[in-house]
Amino acid sequence: LFSFLVFLRYQIYYGYPLQTYLEYPIIIAQDVILLLFILHFNGNKKRALFYAVIFWGGWYVLTLRKWIIDLALNLCTFISAASKLAQLRCLWQTKDSGQVSALTWSMSAYTCA
Repeated sequence: LFSFLVFLRYQIYYGYPLQTYLEYPIIIAQDVILLLFILHFNGNKKRALFYAVIFWGGWYVLTLRKWIIDLALNLCTFISAASKLAQLRCLWQTKDSGQVSALTWSMSAYTCA
């Protein structure tokens, strides 16, 4: 979600044509809905407000200075890769892949790399 937020804000900040980033608001909405479902079914609905504040705060902080948005964009690849490592660590610790499909996970890791 962080990466999509940064990409969307970066492209708006630098005035890219709308057609180049039109899918990002849809992807962000999907991720937010997924996060809300996860919080709901885990019984952590109160955390949704915390994440909403972080989301909106991050949205405005990104464009306070030009170097912040540029640095955030450069860190997106690292953050995406770190999330894949966190998923691998979780799978390794639980020794249960659950509903993880090797094909979809491999495609996700490939696009991240």
